[in-house]
Amino acid sequence: MLCPSHAAPCYSDIKTRHSASPSVIVIGGGFAGIAAARALYDASFRVVLLESRERIGGRVCTDYSFGFPVDLGASWLHGVCKENPLAPLIGRLGLPLYRTSGDNSVLYDHDLESYALFDTEGNQVPQELVSQVGLTFESILEETNKVREEFSEDTSIQHAIAIVFERNPKLRLEGLAHKVLQWYLCRMEGWFAADADTISLKCWDKEELLPGGHGLMVRGYRPVINTLAKGLDIRLGHRVTKINRRNNGVKVTVENGKTFFADAVIVAVPLGVLKSNTIKFEPRLPEWKEQAISDLGVGIENKIILHFERVFWPNVEFLGVVAETSYSCSYFLNLHKATGHAVLVYMPAGKLARDIEKMSDEAAAGFAFTQLKKILPDASTPIQYLVSHWGSDVNSLGSYSYDTVGKPHDLYDKLRIPVDNLFFAGEATSSDYPGSVHGAYSTGLMAAEDCRMRVLERYGELDLFQTVMGDDSVASVPLLISRI
Repeated sequence: MLCPSHAAPCYSDIKTRHSASPSVIVIGGGFAGIAAARALYDASFRVVLLESRERIGGRVCTDYSFGFPVDLGASWLHGVCKENPLAPLIGRLGLPLYRTSGDNSVLYDHDLESYALFDTEGNQVPQELVSQVGLTFESILEETNKVREEFSEDTSIQHAIAIVFERNPKLRLEGLAHKVLQWYLCRMEGWFAADADTISLKCWDKEELLPGGHGLMVRGYRPVINTLAKGLDIRLGHRVTKINRRNNGVKVTVENGKTFFADAVIVAVPLGVLKSNTIKFEPRLPEWKEQAISDLGVGIENKIILHFERVFWPNVEFLGVVAETSYSCSYFLNLHKATGHAVLVYMPAGKLARDIEKMSDEAAAGFAFTQLKKILPDASTPIQYLVSHWGSDVNSLGSYSYDTVGKPHDLYDKLRIPVDNLFFAGEATSSDYPGSVHGAYSTGLMAAEDCRMRVLERYGELDLFQTVMGDDSVASVPLLISRI
């Protein structure tokens, strides 16, 4: 994955700390890890953050090689409102957001009227049909609720939809309408970064929705992560291989054999990395923790970012390709609406994303451009491209978590529960906001507070009136939001 680390700030401008102060090692320099390290550092802990990459941010990765910021990973604030834990920080930094949807969109980060859909012959689908099929898809999902209530055993969204079609043949669409319906299913799969035959019917809608709709980070997420990281002791290129917990603390070993000791550890690595067992825990984690790691799903959604010399596409936020199956459908995010740059972002998910990851970057960009040529035959060739590989990148091994068939939603909570002096953070430990940046951020703060309480309790210095969560009385700065 292309994500240069040039012009990275220096993170090791550290103030001298008293040697007897409590110490914590944070593993993972994504939003959760940085949030935890920031909070504990501000609470006068000695904190060292170990990050395997040569950059911070994790699955937040803002690239500047086009001459302007483009996010290869997370790019939205889901829930543009003061209740979002990230909102005050984004507001104080004066970072603009481009709102792409209204309230309570459980599946889509764009409003219906911002789509332009085309068939593979390049004919635009009438907007009235797009809206009608959208309403039909909502009806289908409502009917799957009845299926969920009737059966004690879980099944997949795809199987539940098949049952709905058997019971309500009038909901089964044909011709162009069927292809549009498959496109809606494709967008649902993109939301979970997984295929419909693996998404849990019982748990797919358990995520808590914040009001305010979805906002695209116009200047990317890097300014936020850099601000949180300022002054922290961050060791880049430090891949952790072993975590040994002892009565008097924790010993952490990195790939080159170097060891670190601290009172406690916060594990904030992606779920895919935990699943790979590349980090050895001694003693082993409890069976219930290993089971949670095993049973939670991790999906893949990638971005193929195409930069053009000029804009030749309609002035909408999303361009879609409708087809016979959700696998053959696709969509492009139009960044020109939000940023003014001639950029389209192709966003494959699930099996399609895995198949494209087997290609070279050049072939992947060519594939995305071929999809674009189907709907816009006169499309000009891109002048630059970027390709993400979140599924095969050893530092992530997936994009974000989701509920798989037959597994309970409380797995997120189980993944977050501490084990002795090990604490866990990351989007996959958030039962309310899985798969989101604000979910990762909030779990980092929670892990930091749990860790602070536990360590200070041992030191006999616990002060219940001091928290690392920040002062809620600080006046918040309004978010800068536009909608063209």
